[in-house]
Amino acid sequence: MRGLYARTQSPAWIADERGHTVPPFDEPVPESGLQPAQNHLIELLPKKDGARLLAQCEPVQLVLGQVLYEQGEALKHAYFPVDSFISLLTRIDDHPSLEVGMVGREGLFGAAVALGVPAAPLQALVQGSGSAWRISTAALQSQLDLSAPLRRLLLRYIYVVTEQMASSAACLRFHLIGPRLARWLLMSEDRAHAQQFHVTHEFLASMLGVRRVGVTVAASQLQRQGLIRYHRGEVRVEDRAGLEAAACSCYQRQRRAYTEKLS
Repeated sequence: MRGLYARTQSPAWIADERGHTVPPFDEPVPESGLQPAQNHLIELLPKKDGARLLAQCEPVQLVLGQVLYEQGEALKHAYFPVDSFISLLTRIDDHPSLEVGMVGREGLFGAAVALGVPAAPLQALVQGSGSAWRISTAALQSQLDLSAPLRRLLLRYIYVVTEQMASSAACLRFHLIGPRLARWLLMSEDRAHAQQFHVTHEFLASMLGVRRVGVTVAASQLQRQGLIRYHRGEVRVEDRAGLEAAACSCYQRQRRAYTEKLS
């Protein structure tokens, strides 16, 4: 898709939710027709609805470790990731945060607007840097009022996310660290659109809700099996099929739920 479009550099920087400036990505300009979304939800819309939605969006660059929203914070914008991805975290009492979901090119952060609840249900932390389309919640609500296909799509997406979070809760309770780690790495590779991405053992332990030593042992086992290569925070998936075989059943179940309900 990228080879079909010319690109133009935008010099302006865009303020994030807390007033910090972040660089916009090079906005793609189509040779003809609809501007490329490169986000699967937008691509699923009829062309007219997708074009109208994109006209209300602005390109932004999400930075690794950037907190887009704290849990319960009022939503000012929603995000359609392109080649970035966002971890959805929850925290109870004084315990460390725990990842309960992930949003990449397949989805949207801010779907709660479609339910009439413009608040972040979870903390949104940028896990993979890259580009995204950003739209104000007011503009998104206007688009929802105008577009029945967009309303139906976001409601179905919310259903899929709810189903995936329920699966993740069961996974946390019943599956071992090794298969869960394999699943997490597959989900990250899917959203990074690359075999290699940056992640530390400390971060993995926090995301999976386990001790760092458990992640070290599980990652070492996957590396000995030739499924991944890990060095100084850089993970490379060497054997995708083998990693899928090592992952718990939740990975395929969640992919199937998305495909059946949305694709």
